[in-house]
Amino acid sequence: MKNLRSQIIAPVLLLSLAGVLSLSACHNEKKENAAEEQSETGVPPVETVVLEKSKMMSSLQVPGELNPYQQVSIYAKLNSYVKKYLVDVGSEVRRGQLMIILEAPEINSQLASARARVKQQEAVYLASKANYDRLVNTAKTPGTIAQNDIDLANARQKSDYANVEAAKAGLQEVSQNLQYLQIRAPFDGVVSERNASMGAYVGPNGKGSDLPLFVVQQQKKLRLVISVPEMSTGALTGKEEVSFTVRALPEKEFTAKVKRAAGALDARLRSERLEMDVENPKKILLPGMYAEVSIPLKSKDSSFVVPKTALVQSTEKMFVIRVAGNHKAEWVDVQKGLQSKDGVQVYSKDLKAGDKIILAATDEIRDGGTVDDKAAANKEETTN
Repeated sequence: MKNLRSQIIAPVLLLSLAGVLSLSACHNEKKENAAEEQSETGVPPVETVVLEKSKMMSSLQVPGELNPYQQVSIYAKLNSYVKKYLVDVGSEVRRGQLMIILEAPEINSQLASARARVKQQEAVYLASKANYDRLVNTAKTPGTIAQNDIDLANARQKSDYANVEAAKAGLQEVSQNLQYLQIRAPFDGVVSERNASMGAYVGPNGKGSDLPLFVVQQQKKLRLVISVPEMSTGALTGKEEVSFTVRALPEKEFTAKVKRAAGALDARLRSERLEMDVENPKKILLPGMYAEVSIPLKSKDSSFVVPKTALVQSTEKMFVIRVAGNHKAEWVDVQKGLQSKDGVQVYSKDLKAGDKIILAATDEIRDGGTVDDKAAANKEETTN
């Protein structure tokens, strides 16, 4: 029985081994044929596209920042002490609303002194004016008063009147300083920062001037600020509607229109500043948030657009590879413009409509080398 089984298994193994050897030989033959075909052409077949002009539609993704539409840091104008706080961090304030009361005892003394000075100068003026009027009436009798005495009295009463006006101006100045002890909100907004406590010394001098008393922000309307790289500024119209998202609300997309453009490039960043107004009535967006902004871009003129794979970027230059009529590869230097998901805008004086560009270009295809674009031509004929 064992001999019979051995006699059956042996031929089967021989047949299987023969089949494996046959398949291996066929596979090696195909490889040799492919290698011979590639050695005959010099390079593998390449696919080409016909160069055409069109207007590019693209979008630019840039980071942005949400800032308050208005923001002000409020300091104390006079050296004083905090007497009473009427608002705190998070308080909503209206324009003109009283926020804090300060006290400076020396201001009251200055005010009293200024009022007394006004009364003093008024008394002097009334005396000089009365003297002038008396001289004028006496001079009506010829030869009683010299004209020089009348002129001196007139000049004196005018000088005293000027002193009265100066004293009144000093009183008004002190009264105005007294108003600075009551600080009011400059616009409708929210108090976002408070840096002094009750009884703290504040003012333009000393440590009391280091930090503002309050920071007030307008949060129901924000500014979205972005910087557009120099390469993309040529496609801006100033009327774009952008969309953006924030990390705190990733599922929600917001929109805004461009309202202001700097019209110049930042010398350090080489970019143009754009600002959009964002209505925020429910205050779901917060000042200081970073945003991912998408700006639609549209080329103003028709230009050549090639697939991204057709553009070769090396450390030295950027180029596409054109196939000439004699099947020779030509490196053509280009400049890159806008780019979309699949295409990129290129500029070159050496390109013209109808040129055949290699679709999958690499720097391994040497300038002046022979390329086999017959396969691509056959593919185009089949498609047509």
